[in-house]
Amino acid sequence: MDADTFAQFHEQLERYVRERLIPAEKDVIENDRVPDDILDEMKDMGLFGLSVPEDHGGAGLNMTQYAKIVKTMSYAAPAFRSIFSINIGMFNSALKNGGTKAQQDEWWPRIAAGEIACFGLTEPGSGSDSAAMATTAKPDPDGNGWILNGSKRYITNAPHADVALIMARTEKDALPKNAHVSAFIVPMDTPGVSTGSPDKKMGQAGSHIADVMLDDVHVPGDALLGGETGQGFRFAMMSLDNGRISVGAASTGYARRALDSALRYATERKAFGEPIANFQLIQQMLAESETEIYAAECMMADVTARADAGESTIKQAAAFKVFASEMCGRVVDRVVQIYGGAGYLAEYDAERFFRDARIYRIYEGTTQILQLQIAKHMLREYAAL
Repeated sequence: MDADTFAQFHEQLERYVRERLIPAEKDVIENDRVPDDILDEMKDMGLFGLSVPEDHGGAGLNMTQYAKIVKTMSYAAPAFRSIFSINIGMFNSALKNGGTKAQQDEWWPRIAAGEIACFGLTEPGSGSDSAAMATTAKPDPDGNGWILNGSKRYITNAPHADVALIMARTEKDALPKNAHVSAFIVPMDTPGVSTGSPDKKMGQAGSHIADVMLDDVHVPGDALLGGETGQGFRFAMMSLDNGRISVGAASTGYARRALDSALRYATERKAFGEPIANFQLIQQMLAESETEIYAAECMMADVTARADAGESTIKQAAAFKVFASEMCGRVVDRVVQIYGGAGYLAEYDAERFFRDARIYRIYEGTTQILQLQIAKHMLREYAAL
């Protein structure tokens, strides 16, 4: 999307977030779902196909534009970003990096039109440890397809997804570079695919996760992403770089929302005859939060510019996600403190911000796993000097 068109779209989206989505948050929280009319509006706006190429029905945003949109959407309740984030993030990234032309031609227009995707990597006994993956894909003895068996856990959008990208073991033993894992595009209405009840979570009302069960699921040969076995983990990791930038942008946008709320409360709330915003230790918490949000915004600008320039951003995407998610946790904690006793009550937004933000440090790679990844790349780069 050219710069002028994007600027207009971004301005329109900022108004939509403040005038439409934020007033709808109470409905989302009370009913634990994004209202159907808003979901339809988001599809009509093209939010489900932001990163899909324009010649396949999408907006064709680059990484810098994509992150700005995610950050803007994340000023509102997290459920609004979550419902389309897998489409424009991990699913589309895997399709772009590893899909065949036929797979792209089939699925890009469908997800751009609003079909909802989910991403099946994590299992009950396997998260970051792909060697422990138990889901299997075996050649169908009656044809050129595959038979999938296993289960996936904590899968965002699973209860209402139309399609899943499923990682499965195609070799018995863990081969070098995770070549035992392959990726499959699996429509959720395929016989043998089922989902569990949505899990009850600490926060992020309206955003649903659930188990995905695969019981003798037959898929055709062209369901294999890229048409080649042993590439699934590589595609997944490349997709997770995109997902980590998305979570970093979401953390940054939500931290800004929380800080704006704290500014408003500190200006209106009075103690000892004056607004608490006049107290220096309140100002310190506000200033620390502003400083950290600004740092995250600068990291986002850098990592997305690198991605748009064609650089590998494995280390930078991980660093941005770690800093932004941890920063958001610190900001929402300060916001609760600024609210004081009111910050502990569900009646006020601060309590919700605190619960919603906690997951950002966990999904798309925990802080600790990403710290290991960052250090690994540092040591590898040093050894190559």
